[in-house]
Amino acid sequence: MRKTITNFIRMSHLVLILLVPGIAAAQEAVRILPPGQLPQDDRLAPPKDLNGYFPFHPPQSKETWQARAEDVRTQLKVALGLWPMPPQTPLNLKKTSEYKFDDYQVTGVRFESMPGFFVTGSLYEPVGKSGPFPGVLCPHGHWDNGRFYVAGDAEVKKQIESGAESIEETARNPIQARCVQLARMGCVVLQIDMLGYADSQQLSIELVHRFGKQRPGMNTNQRWGFFSPQAESHLESVMGLQIWNCIRSLDLLESLANVDKSRLAVTGASGGATQTMIVGAIDPRIAAVFPAVMVSTAMQGGCTCENCTLLRVGTGNVEFAALFAPKPQGLTSADDWTKEFETKGFPDLKQLYALMGAEDKVHLTARTEFGHNYNAISRRAMYELFNQVFGLNASVEERPYQRLTEKELTVWSDQDRPTYTEEFERKLLAEWTAISNQQIEPYLLGDETDFQKYQAIVEPALAVMVETKTPKMDDLDFDVKVKEQREDYLFIGGLLHNAQNGSQLPALFLYPKDNWGGHTVLWLSKEGKQGLFAENGRLKAEVAKLVSAGVSVAGIDLIYQGEFLAEGLAFNQTPKVENPREAAAYTLGYNRAVAAERVSDILTMATFMRNHERTPKSIGLVAFDSAMAGIASVAMATRSKAFDFAALHTGGFRFGEVDSIRSPNLLPGGAKYGDVPAFLALAAPMPLRVIGENSQSLQSTLNAYRLLNQKDHLAYADDIEVTPVDWVLGQLSRFQ
Repeated sequence: MRKTITNFIRMSHLVLILLVPGIAAAQEAVRILPPGQLPQDDRLAPPKDLNGYFPFHPPQSKETWQARAEDVRTQLKVALGLWPMPPQTPLNLKKTSEYKFDDYQVTGVRFESMPGFFVTGSLYEPVGKSGPFPGVLCPHGHWDNGRFYVAGDAEVKKQIESGAESIEETARNPIQARCVQLARMGCVVLQIDMLGYADSQQLSIELVHRFGKQRPGMNTNQRWGFFSPQAESHLESVMGLQIWNCIRSLDLLESLANVDKSRLAVTGASGGATQTMIVGAIDPRIAAVFPAVMVSTAMQGGCTCENCTLLRVGTGNVEFAALFAPKPQGLTSADDWTKEFETKGFPDLKQLYALMGAEDKVHLTARTEFGHNYNAISRRAMYELFNQVFGLNASVEERPYQRLTEKELTVWSDQDRPTYTEEFERKLLAEWTAISNQQIEPYLLGDETDFQKYQAIVEPALAVMVETKTPKMDDLDFDVKVKEQREDYLFIGGLLHNAQNGSQLPALFLYPKDNWGGHTVLWLSKEGKQGLFAENGRLKAEVAKLVSAGVSVAGIDLIYQGEFLAEGLAFNQTPKVENPREAAAYTLGYNRAVAAERVSDILTMATFMRNHERTPKSIGLVAFDSAMAGIASVAMATRSKAFDFAALHTGGFRFGEVDSIRSPNLLPGGAKYGDVPAFLALAAPMPLRVIGENSQSLQSTLNAYRLLNQKDHLAYADDIEVTPVDWVLGQLSRFQ
């Protein structure tokens, strides 16, 4: 334990006899740092964005990697809104047009990934061969009109002259061409539309891929739209929906009689490669993947369909690709953001495969003389991989084919073709929310076994939403800056360093003058540690009452409170990356939310308070500002033993009602798992006083205390005669 902590302990308990009496009482709260100086906190650096550097560091052992891989897979599922996985509702497959050729056939298909929401595409099947066949899912990237793409004459000429293509029809639509070739090789291929492309028009391309400005009319507490703070709180994103479409597409392939379930693969380029590597990472059914021109340590994906909150915090695309090890994987690089992948990222991926005993199972086709592509050379590498993995023994040489037109490929008639409306968007998210609630709420309101199932869901989710790793005391260092004997209490202020996350928190401790009973309370306020003091510089009456009763009170500036702000500056909007598009994922997909960092700060302070050389008899938590009480509930849920009791004035605060993506109170996922009442339930059986709630709003909390036979530990009615501070004092006898 560091020397400064020892000094702090010695001072906090002995300074009363060492200090010279008579130091004048200050009339204002004392700053820890000189005016104008901010804490040296690593988190004040500009936030990371999608154009940052995302290295992958292979572990030293399989065991280490297995644990890490499981954590990252969970992170992906939570971020995508797929934790727990939604139920597999009926696909209601409908086949439309069918075109049969000598050695393959093409069928238009549409099916429902969620009730009323259609995945559209084309099914390519071998003709003249005996199955069952491997099934290959082919999502596409941002090619104009996707499945209906047609290159112009100038582009075709350019591709052929450069050597990227050799056949005119494959150059006109390389997306269609690879499906034809795979079917000729003996695969059943499902080519699906990205949201907003070709036949997938229930959500528009403008919404899904070009979203730029927040829509106040869609940021409502009921029936909200994508990219709203409410959608972020429920982890509902277009990326999550697009990945769910891929998962349901694999369900469809599995359901086909002519498909071998043990031989499933996915391949796509660019945005299609993003889908490929993500679904490959989280769906264990897939036997081989080929993500082209996407995986690198550089740009991670620029479209809103490739980003969602929480997704790449502490990780990145190379690690996502690594999650597929040791199964066969092929990748390509080109003259784009992947051009350095051969020397930055791929050697590390190769090293991981070697660790798994599968060094020969990962391959890179680095052809940086070509621009961003999925050209004939890249496709051939994919054909060779699948040919080998699936034992097809087929020719990988593409041949001319009859390219189908948009009219021939479409799965809609003019009469039944859906179009985008805001009302449908609202309805879709309402359905998604209802499905999620149906998975979560019964566990919260059921029996003890049900509640344990809820814990098994939410605890891993919390580990993604906030930092749950407890810092070691060797990581903590309290640097005392101020010590004063005031009128009736001892004031000790300093900087609490946490080497684990690079934080530096201005904090203070108020010790009773001569009757400290060993009990400590952390007092949280929206003003930070300043919230302990009234305008005249004296302690607030409630704080003074605690101190005079022999309780020490601690205050802290959480990130962007108090001394984290320049003089007179309010903090109403959180930092953001320079990207002008107003989607939270561009910032919060790469950086923790301020609310999550504040949870971490609370738990850092709790760890320090708990682990003095003279262990306190009890540590309580008080938060009388509604938003701070909400954040405190997450801290209590994250580490239920951090505090011994708590008094919170939630005022009905809910993360699901935060009204701005730039709000300090926005917590991605905060509403999905039951919101504040459910987080309070995870704190049971801690003695808890809640203000601003009732039996209806606290159903899940009440049920948790009932299951633990500790209903008397929960006080919530507004007509309780005992004041919150008197209630706190009444708890101390439990911890003598």
